[in-house]
Amino acid sequence: MIIIPVLDLMNGEVVHAKHGNRHEYLPIRSVLTDSSEPRAVVQALLALYPFKQLYIADINAIQKTGSHKNIILKIMNSFPNLEIWLDVGFDKEKSITNYQSRNFKPVLGSECLTSIAQYQALSTVSKGGTILSLDYKDQRFQGTQDLLTDANLWPEDVIVMTLNKVGSNAGPDLAKLASIKMRTKHSKIYAAGGVRNSADLETLKANNISGALVASALHNGALSQQQIKLLLD
Repeated sequence: MIIIPVLDLMNGEVVHAKHGNRHEYLPIRSVLTDSSEPRAVVQALLALYPFKQLYIADINAIQKTGSHKNIILKIMNSFPNLEIWLDVGFDKEKSITNYQSRNFKPVLGSECLTSIAQYQALSTVSKGGTILSLDYKDQRFQGTQDLLTDANLWPEDVIVMTLNKVGSNAGPDLAKLASIKMRTKHSKIYAAGGVRNSADLETLKANNISGALVASALHNGALSQQQIKLLLD
């Protein structure tokens, strides 16, 4: 079990993602830092625990309303030991090569993919491998159905992103996670959305989920440094 902190970037700040309603996202309020400046938030997260991975979602890039490329590259340079799981709405090969040779793995979100050919082209161009995010909104899979049904297409790491659960304080979607996990023997499954506390993480671990993307429980103090150490060390 690993914990992957989440950095949602919108309009130059780290924001609090809630229910996947991106137009309602507001700058983050955190017990870890008074700042919503991206590098300051990363420093605060690493002061809490030396996490090995960090998930970054560029909300503006995903929505085609801008880009945080320069901020993201500064984070990559400032924290070279962090493996960045990066979602910028990758839909063209050039969008991946823009970040190539950096300490990152592109996250291919199913909501941005329109065909298997597109998915395979993006997967091929990434030298360090990719991460697939199976995205759900209002209980509906977002993306080409073939990608959901053919687990042979999946890479080693697969995120199950339940957008309605994000920032909801409602617990992870255990039924959906179990359903996805049953379809594959070669992929590691990661939960995204709904993790409230260490009990939720223990439940995911008991269900053989490989890790979880976490934001709210870190920033509201529900996950303490001691609890994180007990789970991960």
